[in-house]
Amino acid sequence: MRVRIRLLLTLLLVLFVLPLGARSALYALEERPASWRTADWSSVGMLPAPSAHPEARVLVLSGRTGGWKGLVAVHSWVVVKPAYAREWTRYDVVGWGRPVRRNGWAADGRWYGDIPAVIADVRGAEAERLIPKIATVVDSYRYADAGDYRIWPGPNSNTFIAAVLRAVPELGVTLPPTAVGKDFRDQLVYFGPTDSRTGLEFSLFGLFGIKLAWIEGFEINVLGLVAGFDIRQPALKIPGFGRVGIGFPLATAAPKAGA
Repeated sequence: MRVRIRLLLTLLLVLFVLPLGARSALYALEERPASWRTADWSSVGMLPAPSAHPEARVLVLSGRTGGWKGLVAVHSWVVVKPAYAREWTRYDVVGWGRPVRRNGWAADGRWYGDIPAVIADVRGAEAERLIPKIATVVDSYRYADAGDYRIWPGPNSNTFIAAVLRAVPELGVTLPPTAVGKDFRDQLVYFGPTDSRTGLEFSLFGLFGIKLAWIEGFEINVLGLVAGFDIRQPALKIPGFGRVGIGFPLATAAPKAGA
């Protein structure tokens, strides 16, 4: 029994404590905004004017958050534009007031000065087909009342986007391992398909869990921190650092129904 306990403690040290220590040291050396008031929230210019882009489009983006949370976590949001729409529409969940926000920031805006990573970018007829499903999630999101938001273990911004991905599994993407809150669910114990429906997941209130899937790869969740590896495009998932390896798998087109 003692050998097993020592092995478990050693595993936790190697997978979680040491990476967090290294990330903390690097984070202390980074130049970060002192507060949200001094952070840059402007557009990075990746999206054209709606009038110059008539086709439908769906994007999922993620940017490292600010303050101490930036050490381990990102903030995620979704952007939609139906065909010939006159504006990009961005949906976030935040921690003040009513959580679900529409166009609170530029669709492709920086988050606390961080340039967002594109997780999904789907265009044309496939995007048009997915937009109503996303709208349903936005309208029916369970944690949409003031006071529902909780930084840890959720429900937070990443919990919201995870709900979108569950409703649209054909996107075939997963949030970054640093998307703390993505594994939070309504029930205390969950065992069933992963968000992408390409594997299985076991979770205890989003605080402890394990999953193995083609899209999500292999993940161990301890207190919302994720360690593991990606199977499709080889990479390690390291607490604080996120995904280290080949570029983040990007959905650029949803597969046909039944494909």
